[in-house]
Formats: sequence, structure tokens, C-alpha cells
Amino acid sequence: MSRKILILPGDGIGPEITAEAVKILKACQQQGLDIELEDALVGGAGFDAEGDPLPKATLEKAKAADAILLGAVGGPKWDGLEDIQKRPEKGLLGLRKHLGLFANLRPALLYPQLAEASSLKPEVVAGLDIMILRELTGGIYFGQPRGIEERDGQRVGFNTYVYSEGEIERIGRAAFEMARKRGRKLCSVDKANVLEVTMLWREVMNRLAPEYPDVELSHMYVDNAAMQLVRAPKQFDVMVTGNMFGDILSDAAAMLTGSIGMLPSASLNERNQGMYEPCHGSAPDIAGQGVANPLATILSVAMMLRYSLDEPALAERIETAVGRVLDDNLRTADIAYPGTREVSTQEMGDAVLAAFNHA
Repeated sequence: MSRKILILPGDGIGPEITAEAVKILKACQQQGLDIELEDALVGGAGFDAEGDPLPKATLEKAKAADAILLGAVGGPKWDGLEDIQKRPEKGLLGLRKHLGLFANLRPALLYPQLAEASSLKPEVVAGLDIMILRELTGGIYFGQPRGIEERDGQRVGFNTYVYSEGEIERIGRAAFEMARKRGRKLCSVDKANVLEVTMLWREVMNRLAPEYPDVELSHMYVDNAAMQLVRAPKQFDVMVTGNMFGDILSDAAAMLTGSIGMLPSASLNERNQGMYEPCHGSAPDIAGQGVANPLATILSVAMMLRYSLDEPALAERIETAVGRVLDDNLRTADIAYPGTREVSTQEMGDAVLAAFNHA
């Protein structure tokens, strides 16, 4: 039975990088993968066309899809919108909420060819392979009440950081299961010394631990975790944390790998329906210049094949193709350094496609 893949190019560099990833999906089709590709609007593109960052037609297509490939959303063009519900990012948050995409998988994997591009010394990051699980549909980004109101003659902004036991348990189990498939080490990140919501988080994680005796559970405050990611990142295998902390830490981990342009991500629900996207944003400052790095988006396709479509052999083939291109010293501007050959977005995509086809 054919599976449906929804392509959401989005804003900024989104259309450029998704175009290169779609080439790989079409190559998989030619290798016998039975999929149907469909496009839709989201983010600023959705607002410009239909006055809504998540048009109804897009949401219906997303619900019917087996997997979604997203480019990026947002940009300064829409920063002035007074109605925050109309801003591009609300389209992304809406997809996560409506589809129940609670588990965000963000790997920080350093390709050995890029050790020199990392902001840290090669010996600190060589062999780096971390998986960060970020809870994606709860926490302070969705908590109520929220808003801006006048109190005692001045405007006050407020948000609510809230998690239920069920939400914590759900992402906790996903993290323990992931750790079982990797190095059997799980670090839960919280701020239990000052925040009651993360006191509950730690309590639930400890309650789950006896069900996974083969996994070593540790806890770390988020400020220390940020420091340790820079000081000694290879101490971590799997990390799990809430929405806001995960947002920040995964971006910090991204730079250990040489460029955030190298990092894919997956957001999964309980049925393994997933939305796959690069960890970087829409980069409006370089949009349309043909210099964006498409590798994170191409690697997001590999994650899609592995986690939602159950095609691990094709996923590995894509990852191998990316490695071969890096072996050939091809680099986009964000990962280029002396001795490498700088190429455009399209040239990088074409090189990966050629390596994939000749695997």
C-alpha cells in the first residue's frame, strides 16, 4: 500500500533545501519505495496565501500523511504581525499539537570529516554521538494561562510552565526505549532545585527507572547540562528533557558537530507518524542565494525512512551517501574550511544523489 509523504517547504531557505531532499525521495521511489508526494503551505507562506500559518487544507493533508517533511518557517517579514496566533511559528506549533508529535528526536552526530569545523577542539568532539529527546507538545510553550496584560499601571507578560504525570511518563518511556537501543545511558535534564514542575519530572523518571534495569539513569540540572555539553559532551548518550530546555540544549549540541546545517530531527507521535525537519531555522539572510546546507534536510529523510516508513536499509544508504560526499571534500559555506571545495545548495544535493544512486 502506497504511503503518503507531505512536503511543507515553508519559508526562507525552506524551499531550497526541501527541493534537494525531494530528489532523494524520488530516487527512493525509483528503487521501489511505494510513496506518494504532495505539497502544501505552512508558516509565513500559508499566512501570505490564506491568512493562516496553518491553513485547514494543510492540516487535513498532514493528518492523512504517513510522514511529513518540513523545510523551515518564519522570518522578519512576519515579525510585525500583532496577532501572535498568525505568526509563522504558530503553524509549526499547531502541527505538533494537532498531530500529537510529543517526542522530538534531535541527534548530535559528528561526522569525522567535520571535526575541524566544530567550535571545540577535535579531541573533545571526535566520535560524538548524542541523541536528545525533547518533549514537544507540553511545557511552557503551550501552558495556560499566558498573555500580556496591564497590572498596576504597567504591562506584564506571563506564561505557565506545566506538565502532567502522563506527559512526563510518555516521553520518559520513549527515552528509556531509545537508550536501550544505544549505549544504555539516559540523562534526564531538569531544574528540580527551583521549579516544582521539574520536581515532578524527576519523580516520574525515577519511578520509571526500575522498569528499565538495563539502563543507567542520571539527573542533571539544565544549567550544568549546558556547561557539560561544552566541557565534555561525549559523557552523554541519550538526554531527555522538557520542551523549552530541549529547544535550547539541542541547538547548543548542534554547534558541536560543526554546523547546525548538518543536524536532522524527527517529531513522532504514538503511532510513529512523524514530521521530519532540519534543526536549523529559515535563515532569511541567505534565502535565495543558493548557499544553504541541504544535508540536515536530506538526513531528515533518512530519519523518516528509519522511524516512520520502516526502511532502515534506504536510511543507511542515504547516510552513507552523505559521508561519501564529505569524504570528497565537498562543503557548503557553513562547513567549508581551507582545503575543501565550497559548493552550492543544488550542487551538494546533486552530489548526494549521485552517491546514493551509485551505492
